[in-house]
Amino acid sequence: MKKIILVALLAFGISSNLSAQKKGDIEFGVNVGFNNSSVSDSNNSYDSSTGLNVGGSLDYYFSPEWSLKVKMIYDQKGWDNDVILNLDDGQYYATDYNLDYLTIPVMANWHFGNKREWYLNFGPYFGFLMSAKATQFDADVKKFFNTNDFGLAAGIGVKIPVSNKLKFFVELEGQGGFTDINKESGYASLTNSRSSLNVGLNFLLK
Repeated sequence: MKKIILVALLAFGISSNLSAQKKGDIEFGVNVGFNNSSVSDSNNSYDSSTGLNVGGSLDYYFSPEWSLKVKMIYDQKGWDNDVILNLDDGQYYATDYNLDYLTIPVMANWHFGNKREWYLNFGPYFGFLMSAKATQFDADVKKFFNTNDFGLAAGIGVKIPVSNKLKFFVELEGQGGFTDINKESGYASLTNSRSSLNVGLNFLLK
């Protein structure tokens, strides 16, 4: 048993030594995550909605401590327990709103820890609305929303070496929108917010 533990510790030590990247390295990452999202205006925050995100990333290292990460994410956002007007009868009905975005964060990535296994990143994101639906009546409501979204993204995570070219990672990520997603005049400005728990793999390309 002691030999097994010793071998495991040695293996972890070796893999940890391989975890730090150097200037000029490029990592390609893929991830999947669980989203919790909502919108807010100047007076209210709406009930949160759950969804998924699936993404890929490229991370270019300027030094062992700093890199620039660009992501491309299919992002399910929205909110729950709102209302929609039925033009046929003039009545309001309860509904949830599901908004799907292509989100592109551009983030400065700071690597820290004994072997630079932890990272903290932050930077702007750009969102492009792909679809918008109200669950009541399965109504397409994309025309009522602006097609572009802009805000700030930030995250923290840890990378666990599997080999000298492969790492498993877990991260917490958040997004806060700055721009009004509501296209209709006469209504309160709405901004997106989203938090997520992601897992994925990083592959060293260079």
